[in-house]
Amino acid sequence: MIKIVVDALGGDRSPDANIEGSILALNKIPDVEIIIVGDENVINEKLKAFEFDKSRITVEHAPDEISCNDKPTDAIRNKKNSSLYRCIEIVKSSDEINALVSTGSSGAILAGAVLKIGRIRGVKRPAFCPIMPTMNRKIVGICDSGANVDCDSLQLKQFAQMGNLYLKVAYGVENPRIGLLNVGVEEEKGDILRKEVYSLLKEDKNLNFIGNMEAREALKGDFDLIVCDGFSGNVLIKSTEGACLEMLKLLKKTLTSGLKNKIGALMLKKDIMELKDYMDYNNYGGAVLLGCAKTIVKGHGSSKGITVFHCIEQAYNMEKNNLRQAISNEISKGLE
Repeated sequence: MIKIVVDALGGDRSPDANIEGSILALNKIPDVEIIIVGDENVINEKLKAFEFDKSRITVEHAPDEISCNDKPTDAIRNKKNSSLYRCIEIVKSSDEINALVSTGSSGAILAGAVLKIGRIRGVKRPAFCPIMPTMNRKIVGICDSGANVDCDSLQLKQFAQMGNLYLKVAYGVENPRIGLLNVGVEEEKGDILRKEVYSLLKEDKNLNFIGNMEAREALKGDFDLIVCDGFSGNVLIKSTEGACLEMLKLLKKTLTSGLKNKIGALMLKKDIMELKDYMDYNNYGGAVLLGCAKTIVKGHGSSKGITVFHCIEQAYNMEKNNLRQAISNEISKGLE
């Protein structure tokens, strides 16, 4: 049985989305157990509306919430009645508890993971690795997407190693094609850091390193993993998401602007809806925090119930396929 702790108070749609996602997971994954943490009275009342296996869910009381306005480190140290703090304590305290899912504050999750749970031995810094859909109907991982603004070359190499294993284990990508985010594709392009990382990735025979890639290539489908520092990765993710959302708005406006366009939109409705669903981040779960001693998945703050379910599914797949052990084995090679 894979046991996963779910923070019920994180996110804009809490606790409803977190509860709904947890119930979806219970009904779709037969060997998962959920420990949901938040306001016990509210959670138990809302659970009455669902049908599920009550033997596989436990409610833990923690009525306070860590918001995005709280200073992450201070919140983790002082808000001990918060749902996220309690989630971290539960995960930390038991070898039988495998993973944590939250849609709350990224900074607080990162602070709690580093200060309370700890890293896999040899990992310099954990890194967020979200997934985006590509134009050839596949996926691409971005590692790091915000956990580490400033990085050295060894950290970026470890991001490549961890992201590589994540795509293999959780998504079955056989030999992930890895690209280094840069200002040009030529080997000599970039600053000193990027040039150092290029050499490290090129020398590692366990990585399918393709070379440098530019931000405009992120969704083409030519890469399975993009390696970058957290600052660049965060800008890449948000600018790409924003551009896609604005394009969808423009498409909708165009298709409803006149009779001819409306007729065309009606004929293409099925294809348009399939495209919209394919590009919807809610169908791709959250950003996993690779390199922690326990599995952690951070969902988008505006996550819906289906998003929380996919976050739980991600955590389940990572644990079922022993990703943490695979990362430990790979990183330990560099310590010998």
